[in-house]
Amino acid sequence: MTTSPDSAVREFIDQNRTAFLDDLAAWLRIPSVSADPGRAGDVRRSAEWLADALRRTGFPVVEVWETPGGGLPAVFAEWPSGEAAAPTVLVYGHHDVQPAAREDGWATDPFEPAVVDGRMFARGAADDKGQVFFHTLGVRAHLAATGRTAPAVNLKLLVEGEEESGSPNFGALIRERTEQLAADVVIISDTGMWAEHTPTVCTGMRGLVDCQIDLYGPAQDIHSGSFGGAVPNPATEAARLVAALHTEDRRVAVPGFYDGVVELTDQERELFAELPFDEQEWLSVAKSGATLGEAGFSTLERVWARPTAEVNGIWGGYTGPGGKTIVPAEAHLKLSFRLVAGQEVEKVRQAVSAWVAEQLPAGIRHEIVLPGATRPCLTPLDHPALQSLVRAMGRAFGQKIRFTREGGSGPAADLQDVLGAPVLFLGISVPSDSWHSVDEKVELDLLDKGVETAAYLWSDLAEHWGPGDR
Repeated sequence: MTTSPDSAVREFIDQNRTAFLDDLAAWLRIPSVSADPGRAGDVRRSAEWLADALRRTGFPVVEVWETPGGGLPAVFAEWPSGEAAAPTVLVYGHHDVQPAAREDGWATDPFEPAVVDGRMFARGAADDKGQVFFHTLGVRAHLAATGRTAPAVNLKLLVEGEEESGSPNFGALIRERTEQLAADVVIISDTGMWAEHTPTVCTGMRGLVDCQIDLYGPAQDIHSGSFGGAVPNPATEAARLVAALHTEDRRVAVPGFYDGVVELTDQERELFAELPFDEQEWLSVAKSGATLGEAGFSTLERVWARPTAEVNGIWGGYTGPGGKTIVPAEAHLKLSFRLVAGQEVEKVRQAVSAWVAEQLPAGIRHEIVLPGATRPCLTPLDHPALQSLVRAMGRAFGQKIRFTREGGSGPAADLQDVLGAPVLFLGISVPSDSWHSVDEKVELDLLDKGVETAAYLWSDLAEHWGPGDR
C-alpha cells in the first residue's frame, strides 16, 4: 500500500515532534530581549543558537549577519533547490523577544518553557521563535515526504534580532544585502490567524506615518485678561487643528490624503463579512463602548483596509491644580496616519505638512517633525503564490481558509519594496497567545499545522509557479 504525501508528512512530524519541541524549548530559554542593552549578549547567543540549529537542519549556507549601525545580529540561511526553474522563497521572522519577568504576573518563569494542556508557555513561544522554528521541521518533512535531497524551491531564511525594538537597522540591512536576499516571493511568519478553528491568511498590512506638531505663539505665557482674545493662542490653534482633521463623515480632511488608495473590491468585502466577527466581543477587547469611524465601512474594513488619522496626544498651557489665567506660549500634538495600498509615504507627509501650514493663523509659528515611516503592502487575492499558500494551509487544516488583513504595520513593506517581491503571511498564532503580555504561549496542535503547511507549500509553489509570476 502506497503512503500518500500527506500521510508521510504527518508521520514524519509525529516521529520528530518530541525532539523538535525540546529544541524549541532550548531556544526559548535564551532571553533575547533586544530592548534591554544588558541582554545584547543574549540576543547574540540566540542568533548563534539558531544558526547552529539551521545547520543541523541541513541548510548548506548559514551566516550570522552584523547589522549596519552596530545593531543586533540577524541570521541568514539558504538552501538551493538545484533546479533552474525553481522559484526562490525568502522566509522572514525574528529571534528577539519582548521583556518579561515572573513578577509581571506570569504563572511560570517566562524563560523556562512549560507545557500545560497542549500549550507551551514562554516568552517568544508564539512571537516569534515558535513560528520561525516550525520551518525547520517543515522543510525536513517536505524532504522526507517527497524523497528530495533539497527543497523544491530555493529556500532562504532571514531572522532579524531587532524587530521588538522597531527594526531600526532592518531597512539598511536588506538594502546592503539585496543581492543575497533576492527572491520571487517573501513569506512572513510573524503573524497569526483569526482563531484556532478559523484558519486564515493575511493578505496585507497598513503603513504608518506619524508626526509631532509644535505650535508657538507669545514669547512667554501672558495674562489672558490683558491679552486674551487679541493675540493667537497656541492651545486654541492646536484644538482647531484636531477639530479640522476629520470631516463630518469621519474621513480624513487633509487634501490629497486619499490619492491612490486601492479600494476594497466586492469580493474582499464579502470575504471579510464571512468571518465570525462579534462586534460586542471586539468592543470589550477594545475597552470601548461603541464603534465609530469612516461612514460606509464595517468595523473590520475600517481597521484593515481604510486609511486613518488619529490624535495620539495633545498638550500645552497650564495643567496643574486650580486656575492660571494665561495665554500659553506653546502647545503640542502628536498625530499618526495609517496608510493602505496605493498611498505613498512621501506624498502623505507633504500633504500633511501643507495642510498644517494652511490651518494656522499669522502669529503662530510651527514646527512639524515626521520621523520614520512604514509603507503599506497588499497581495492580490488571485496571486498564484497566495493561492499556493491557501492550498497548503487547506491541506494542513482540512478546511476552508479565509482571508484577513492586518491593521498594524511592520517590516513586510520594506521587504516588498526593496526585493520587488509579493509578501505572503504564514502564521498559526491565535489572539489568546498573549503576544507582548504575560503568559505568552503557543498551541502545540497549531504549531504542528504550521509545520505541515510549510511541508506542503514548497512543492505547491514549485508546481504552480511560472516564468510570468516573477
